[in-house]
Amino acid sequence: MTFQPLGERVLLERIEEPTKTATGIIIPDNAKEKPLSGKVISVSKEIEDEGLISIGDKVIFAKYAGTELSLDGKEYLVMNQDEILGILK
Repeated sequence: MTFQPLGERVLLERIEEPTKTATGIIIPDNAKEKPLSGKVISVSKEIEDEGLISIGDKVIFAKYAGTELSLDGKEYLVMNQDEILGILK
């Protein structure tokens, strides 16, 4: 199944944070916060035409941004372009 965002929206897959600190301490799942970065999976036609955000870009977004969506057993976020804080290069 494919998903094409409408308006000025993007579909993101969260990038999971490391489960271990630099000193080797393992962080349990219940102590971790949801990641605030993601990989762009799909963009709307309007965003594609602007050329600012492309499929495959790694982005940072606000803590409570987006709407969670489950497709084919995978978790994604759909959010407005203005909820994206920046692109990681």
